[in-house]
Amino acid sequence: MSRSRLGRIASAIALLCASPTLIGGLGPRQNFEERLLAAQNRERDAMGVAPLTWDPVLARSARDWARYLARTGKFEHSPDDPWYAEPEGENLWGGTVGFYQPEAMVGLWTAEKRDYKPGVFPNNSRSGHVERVSHYTQMIWARTGSVGCALEKGRDEDILVCRYTQTGNVLGEKPL
Repeated sequence: MSRSRLGRIASAIALLCASPTLIGGLGPRQNFEERLLAAQNRERDAMGVAPLTWDPVLARSARDWARYLARTGKFEHSPDDPWYAEPEGENLWGGTVGFYQPEAMVGLWTAEKRDYKPGVFPNNSRSGHVERVSHYTQMIWARTGSVGCALEKGRDEDILVCRYTQTGNVLGEKPL
């Protein structure tokens, strides 16, 4: 084998080995929190709303609920705590274990935009079914400033819980 061909092969191998670093090496769960935040903030930006910031306290709260759901196999919103002065908004997602990337998880909530209409909550659904837009409205709620999320593996599915402050989906208020 000629030196020039050997050099090209060595260069190709070096480039191949470096490519994960060059493209950011994003596997399905690498930089998970940053990617969840970025996906939500892209939609908020598209709607002209200030970006969310990551809140580790909300993330711990989300983790506790996600662990409960994963352990029990239930899929339900957490009950409001009457002793907690600052209520949290909450979005849930469930899907095939290890299959979905964070952008696709948030994409399910973003897809509710097709049924969204501006106005006073809960009259924000073109179909008249607020549950078809409530994840989306929570995500874009203008007064919401912080989010924290956690993903847990259940027996049959991954469970994502995102918690928000200030809570959105407030009766009689506009999302934007």
